[in-house]
Amino acid sequence: MAKKSKIDNTDKLEVLGARVHNLKNIDVSIPRNKFVVITGLSGSGKSSLAFDTIYAEGQRRYMETFSAYARQFIGNMERPDVDKISGLSPVISIEQKSVNKNPRSTVGTITEVYDFLRLLYARASKAYSSNTGEEMVQYTEEQITKLIAEGFSGKKISVLSPLVKGRKGHYRDLFEQIRQQGFLKVRVDSEIQEISFGLQLDRYKVHDIEVVIDRLIVKDKDIERIRRTVNTAMRMGKGSLLVIDEESSEVRHFSSKLMCPTTGLSYDVPEPKTFSFNSPYGACEKCNGLGYVKEVDINKVLPDPSLNIKRGGIAPLGEYKSNWVFNQIEAIGLKYGFTLSTPVGDIGEKALETILHGSNQTFEVKKEYLGITSSYTLS
Repeated sequence: MAKKSKIDNTDKLEVLGARVHNLKNIDVSIPRNKFVVITGLSGSGKSSLAFDTIYAEGQRRYMETFSAYARQFIGNMERPDVDKISGLSPVISIEQKSVNKNPRSTVGTITEVYDFLRLLYARASKAYSSNTGEEMVQYTEEQITKLIAEGFSGKKISVLSPLVKGRKGHYRDLFEQIRQQGFLKVRVDSEIQEISFGLQLDRYKVHDIEVVIDRLIVKDKDIERIRRTVNTAMRMGKGSLLVIDEESSEVRHFSSKLMCPTTGLSYDVPEPKTFSFNSPYGACEKCNGLGYVKEVDINKVLPDPSLNIKRGGIAPLGEYKSNWVFNQIEAIGLKYGFTLSTPVGDIGEKALETILHGSNQTFEVKKEYLGITSSYTLS
């Protein structure tokens, strides 16, 4: 008889001589890495095999890995009445009950494994920049002070706080507020300029604005001045600042948040909720964490291009009725040159867009009732 290989001993879960509850000394071999279903009549021992034998033994073996001190608080777990179980992996059991039909429930959430994964990513992971692939850094004010003193020793620098990043606006009120706080210069779109009374920008262009906190030559004796400057800059910039070498124009970013050292891109420190698809902070903005998006199938709204609107060319409306909706469509038709008898396929794209999604334009709708004609404006 040929000897079994090591692979043969680990590619299946074997239960020999199971006698738990109504199991009558049965042997069973279950393939590993497969989706296995246990079926049978009521009372045949399905739950006894799955929960009271296989799961119970897996749980007992896991508890035995704890120290004697820890086990005294957990208590002893009895071994299932079985001769031998081999090939058993760590086990997870979902309670055998009817659960609510919730699209946000998964095996991970029901077993609470997902909670541990969120903690793992939030507390024990390393963040990398999506722009450069570099590991992101995080500094305290004391570390930033030390890095500036060492990295720019003997150089003339400007310390700035970022206030606006890639947003439109004239920012006249912001400049006036900065001026009243005693600051004299700002850096607007990479150019330093004085804050004059009434200064404002082109409101239709995207701008980057930083306020100049201090300009100095870095010396060891000025360490206290650097510390005060860093403190002010971090407060103004909400945890971020940048340093410009006046000679080389090199820009270096610092932040108390997670930050890309090259581009200055920063993120808030990750929390467990950041990695939860059930939380607005971590859910996909498009599907809200459900994994699917509801969209209208235009081919079902307009099933037959040869049909006109009167004969049901727009399926949700059905055939023509003398009501307000069809009166509105007639008004749109007068604007774009079609009637309710025009096949849907011959109606212009812009007109269909207006019918289906609305418009900011004004249309005059005429309605005749008891011989009186009334006009309404539809916008």
